[in-house]
Amino acid sequence: MTYNVVLCGCGAMAKGWLRAVKSTPDLRDALSVVGLVDLDLNVARALADEFNLGPVITGTDLREVLEKTRAEIVFDIVIPAARHSVVRTALAYGCHVLSEKPMSSSMSEAADLIEAAKAAGKIHSVVQNRRFISGVRRMRRFVESGAIGDITAIHCDFFIGPHFGGFREKMDNVLLLDMAIHTFDAARYVSGKLPLSVYCLETNPRGSWYAHGASANAVFQLSDDVVFTYRGSWCAEGERTSWESTWRLVGTKGMLTWDGEEAFSASIAGVQDGLLRGFTSIEVPPPANEEETHGHASVIADFLSAIRTGRTPETAGQDNIKSLAMVFGAIESARSGRSVDLAA
Repeated sequence: MTYNVVLCGCGAMAKGWLRAVKSTPDLRDALSVVGLVDLDLNVARALADEFNLGPVITGTDLREVLEKTRAEIVFDIVIPAARHSVVRTALAYGCHVLSEKPMSSSMSEAADLIEAAKAAGKIHSVVQNRRFISGVRRMRRFVESGAIGDITAIHCDFFIGPHFGGFREKMDNVLLLDMAIHTFDAARYVSGKLPLSVYCLETNPRGSWYAHGASANAVFQLSDDVVFTYRGSWCAEGERTSWESTWRLVGTKGMLTWDGEEAFSASIAGVQDGLLRGFTSIEVPPPANEEETHGHASVIADFLSAIRTGRTPETAGQDNIKSLAMVFGAIESARSGRSVDLAA
């Protein structure tokens, strides 16, 4: 079966979605983009031309385009402030929805979307594409193997200085809301733990070209006494970390480090006598399923599989809201100067 898709929000992010579909034969065969929606009609038309989408309905109003196309799926790639309205509209028209992150601009709106999807009998899932990359899947498999024992701590560093221009440079809490959720979600996925509380210090460092919140330092308590720390800046010039952060996983038997790109290193306790016992290096196996490591394409494939089979997709709203709670909990902690309970 081929599903008709309306893509809402035709800016730069949309190109990544369309490239994923175009470059993946199974997705290309299963999805037909029949409508494009953007507040700027010229942007929608330019996207159609750039990707040679052929006969496609363009417009500035999602309702009108859905009426004309009778699509089964909406790709929601709008700015966060518009997400709730777009998803609500799509669900009301009987569409399954795959959204760009974050899931919503508030926890109350996110909870409302979960209920709306349930009432409509449709799937609303979120593109947490970093969860679907080789390094993150590889860490998850390694943790599940028990090679370094039970996980006790995860430490992540993210230091990079992108000059986006546009809406990000005007956002409040830009690092936490727009980027840190990738690392937060991956830490939750890799550890298999639930977030319980967070304390966060958020700043906008001297020299920042963002309006607010370009840097954050957060300490999360996860279930089973696991600690997750995040140190990040989006205005850090100089030698950068990976976009995926650098990682150190500490277990009861040893440690795993990942540079966020290709370099993995794992070791368990050594057998030397003395104060420090040394270490023994061990292998970090590849991901169990290579098909799950293609970022956007793998998220879209998981979403389509869920539609076809009726199962719940990995990044469905009811799961992704737990990662969103980490973001908004960190924002609230930074605002109040206090630890915030996430267990509720």
